[in-house]
Amino acid sequence: MLQRHNSGSAGVGRLQGKIALVTGGASGLGAATARRFVREGARVLVTDLDADGAARVAQELGDAAAAVRHDVTSADAWDAAVAEAKARFGGLHVLVNNAGIATAGTVEETSLEDWRRVHAVDLDGVFLGCKLALPLIAATTAREGSRGSILNVSSIAGVIAAANMAAYNSAKAAVRHLTKSVALHCARAGYAVTCNSIHPTFIDTPIIGKLLPGGDRAAVIAKLARQVPVGRVGEPDDVAHAAVYLCSDEATFVTGAELYIDGGISAM
Repeated sequence: MLQRHNSGSAGVGRLQGKIALVTGGASGLGAATARRFVREGARVLVTDLDADGAARVAQELGDAAAAVRHDVTSADAWDAAVAEAKARFGGLHVLVNNAGIATAGTVEETSLEDWRRVHAVDLDGVFLGCKLALPLIAATTAREGSRGSILNVSSIAGVIAAANMAAYNSAKAAVRHLTKSVALHCARAGYAVTCNSIHPTFIDTPIIGKLLPGGDRAAVIAKLARQVPVGRVGEPDDVAHAAVYLCSDEATFVTGAELYIDGGISAM
């Protein structure tokens, strides 16, 4: 019989007993997700190319967290991160592929260098994470009779295109479909592992400034908010709460799915 780490009883976190690896965890959505996971009872390996930022987040979270420097485009770095999760916490139940970058530009404006860089981080990094972390997740869950999950952070830009986001649209759309392939593979292999994607719209994180450089941040946020039916941009916790659900045992029958966290944009 499968063990349920989350009984739903008072005082028991929804991720109690889970071990998670969160990429891009030094700031933004990754940091918010790591914090929310620890509040819900998980132990978290926070990884990021920004080693100091990842270490600060892990230090804030105490003994339930650790940090490693992690270039998600490197298979060797992935092997090291997965090995650290096993050595530090004894296994792995949850992978959140959150690390990402963005660049603006039409298909004519986007250089081949920028195209390859965005796809290397946003798509190759997700592929490597799914490929190289899955064996440990499958082994951990099989040993315990527990459940595991992979959550890939795509974007509403992977569903709705824009003329000036060629590379980002392409990479995030590919993550959406890769997620479904991984979900079907896990099901066919008999793994107790789900794989889903989330698709945020504008969230108040550092990436907004990189997408729209040179403007007053408050003015940029206000302009973006006017494009969202609910009248505001998202907060990192809007995404982190969704991540908790999809990575908990509440969502064991949800796989290959995509959750839009977009304030209603996709409904227009």
